[in-house]
Amino acid sequence: MMEKKKLNVLIKSWGCQMNMYDSARMADVLAPLGYQKTEDPKQADLIILNTCHIREKASEKLFSELGRMRELQKLRAKQGGTLMLAVAGCVAQAAGEEIKRRAPHVKMIFGPQTYHRLPEMLARAARDGEVVLDTDFPPEPKFDYLPDEHGDLGVSAFLSVQEGCDRFCSYCVVPYTRGAEYSRSFASIRAEAEDFVSHGVREIMLLGQNVNAYKDEETGVGLASILRDLARIEGLERLRYTTSHPLDMDEDLIAAHGDMPKLMPFLHLPLQSGSDKILEAMNRKHTAADYLETTKRLKAEQPRLALSSDFIVGFPGETDEDFEATMRMVREVTYAQAFSFKYSRRPGTPAAMMKEQVLETVKEERLARLQALLRQQQTDFNEACVGQTLSVLFDNEGRAPNQFFGRSPFMQAVRAEGETSLIGSQRDVKITKGSPNSLEGEIV
Repeated sequence: MMEKKKLNVLIKSWGCQMNMYDSARMADVLAPLGYQKTEDPKQADLIILNTCHIREKASEKLFSELGRMRELQKLRAKQGGTLMLAVAGCVAQAAGEEIKRRAPHVKMIFGPQTYHRLPEMLARAARDGEVVLDTDFPPEPKFDYLPDEHGDLGVSAFLSVQEGCDRFCSYCVVPYTRGAEYSRSFASIRAEAEDFVSHGVREIMLLGQNVNAYKDEETGVGLASILRDLARIEGLERLRYTTSHPLDMDEDLIAAHGDMPKLMPFLHLPLQSGSDKILEAMNRKHTAADYLETTKRLKAEQPRLALSSDFIVGFPGETDEDFEATMRMVREVTYAQAFSFKYSRRPGTPAAMMKEQVLETVKEERLARLQALLRQQQTDFNEACVGQTLSVLFDNEGRAPNQFFGRSPFMQAVRAEGETSLIGSQRDVKITKGSPNSLEGEIV
């Protein structure tokens, strides 16, 4: 049998953990075609830009990157070779026709639900020489067509269990780019998790745009049942999940935080705003008091629980009073980590059409104040860990000799000195130093 030609693919991923999972699975889809991963664009035969629409100016950043890729493409042609460019992900889904018009050197444009059809797209692009645009929402779930084999997984791995969102927050494009909520089957999740563990994975992060809305169609079980089942897999030491909606934190899932040792005491639970008026305008369908009650119930089950969150400042109509309500909530809840952004319009979303858009200067001042408070809380949390002994799962080497990095149960980066055998192991570490972004410690 003739050996497949070796080809190189570079997949550059922006945005959320779901995109990182998708990028890894694209590599798995391409592997049987002879593609191996590279980080060097000059060595690539195929470059896929896996895009995210959440961040500000996502389209502009994409077209700037495509301009650089075009120069690389021209250089390859002068050398007698070819470089195929593809755009994937949410920007491709939302702006496929615009990409096709403005960047004709891109030969494949496809959304996050269609990358299982990559072999077919590549064949069409090579055969016809025209741009392949595939941004439909296919009737078949992509997970049913992805290969069973995985590439390098590492010590910690993402596992997608749910996609899409039915919440329709007024600022968000996810329902339009990822589609309606879809939950994978319980059996397929279990099988993929077992495969992960057999390849050395010790920690799994379950992913979904609204992960705690997960519901298996056949059995009706929710996310808590999946977590409890996966916890029984021998060799799997840690479980996490993200991103959650406060309204979907049911009693069973809250209880799991108290009775599952393998479920890490860290939860990303987006609030967005502390003002009920703004939450209503955002179509979040919960109040600040609802959110506060949920966090109290969670901490009653798991007193060690550390929280992370998302915040948007300067949403249309946000007054000084509304912003101060957010600051009060942050002070009351307290966060170990958080992500905060200025509101920016997303074409096609209801919020983009709202009146009372807030001035950029006001947004910047509010964001600076909020981030200063959040940074202080993160610093305080890390410094409070000094003197404690934390379990750390080591997954990487540091820059200094004999230095290794891992993650604490609270998602903090922890560095300590040791031997190569640390990687892949979970060890107790006495914390000796806390900084705003990481911890240092000594192996016990």
